[in-house]
Amino acid sequence: MAFDTNKLGRIGDWMQTYVDRKRFAGCSVLVAQGGQEVYFDAKGTRDIETGQPFTRDTIARIYSMTKPVTSVAIMMLAERGLFHLDAPVSDFIPAFASMRCLIVGATGPDQTEPCQTPTLHQLLTHTSGLSYPFNPGITAKAMDEADILFRADQGSLAEMTDRVAALPLAFHPGTRWEYSVGIDVLGRVIEVVSGKSLEAFLVDEILGPLGMDETRFSVPTGGQDRFASLYTPLAGSAYGMNAAKPDTPVLRCVDKPENSPFLNAEMHSGGGGLVGTIDDYLKFTEMLRTGGAGLLSPKTLDFMMRNHLPGDIASMGPASFAEQPMEGMGFGLGGAVVLNPGRVRVPSSQGDFSWGGMASTFFWIDPVLDLSVVFFTQLAPSSSYPARPQLKALIHGAMT
Repeated sequence: MAFDTNKLGRIGDWMQTYVDRKRFAGCSVLVAQGGQEVYFDAKGTRDIETGQPFTRDTIARIYSMTKPVTSVAIMMLAERGLFHLDAPVSDFIPAFASMRCLIVGATGPDQTEPCQTPTLHQLLTHTSGLSYPFNPGITAKAMDEADILFRADQGSLAEMTDRVAALPLAFHPGTRWEYSVGIDVLGRVIEVVSGKSLEAFLVDEILGPLGMDETRFSVPTGGQDRFASLYTPLAGSAYGMNAAKPDTPVLRCVDKPENSPFLNAEMHSGGGGLVGTIDDYLKFTEMLRTGGAGLLSPKTLDFMMRNHLPGDIASMGPASFAEQPMEGMGFGLGGAVVLNPGRVRVPSSQGDFSWGGMASTFFWIDPVLDLSVVFFTQLAPSSSYPARPQLKALIHGAMT
């Protein structure tokens, strides 16, 4: 299938509407089919105060779009026979031995019972019992009170991982799906197994070989003037997951380039710490789409982009926050997998692989149509507006 150029132009109009309505300060979209660029456009500014435009080389916080990169790193080590995915995480991080989880119906964090230690596979698939502070529930509240979020200014990965291990799991591992810091814990596993810092491993094994030279945990040298500001439509924390009211004409800046912790990140968060450019991330998505680019075998990538849950995400227990719909959507290693486009209620191909980040960035790969799509903006939280399904509808609507 090919694209209608005129209909692709609707994407620019849609982006401009988001900017004009003060939903996004700026944004960009990059679309490739069969490895060839078919569309790029950018609208708005990367900083409202200075008026600097949101350009193709704008550096953005990709937050949870770091997770697929870390998941690839884990699978590279697994391919080398250094561990198997059913290994308990305590084999690498002793603090996770002798775990406890909340009892059914618990009303406080002290109401626990012994449980199995989560496996690497359960960490990869968000079925480990770990959580995030912005989820509902007792464990999430305990994380919030302890300020456990793996932010760029929160010290060492090893120390934060041990703090996570001291909390009770929200449920017995393998029994539910709940979005979590599991991939951050796996970042520490990568350090232990490889003997390198997480950033050094990612640079040596993934970012460097793919030519992703402007994707790092800290803004690259010389890139500060292209680093975008981060905005929220909310009056409270940008980490809150309540959707903004559609008519809210407010964009409140919560992280300016000149004093951002991402200028010199202390924490290397495998779950949400990378910054980079849209072209860099397209290189990563194309690696996934085309079979590994020599980093991973095509068979391993096929394994990663299959559903690893018994059914869709929605079938795996109470709703938690997710960067993608839960109905009709399964979960692989590093991203969501479309099982039933009708249930997802967004034009899709079966097998679409995707994920997004807290600042509303988003990517998807369509193996049927040979598509790679990357969307960049800097608005937190990502639940503020339905930009992702709208963009998918626009792109599918432009196909002939």
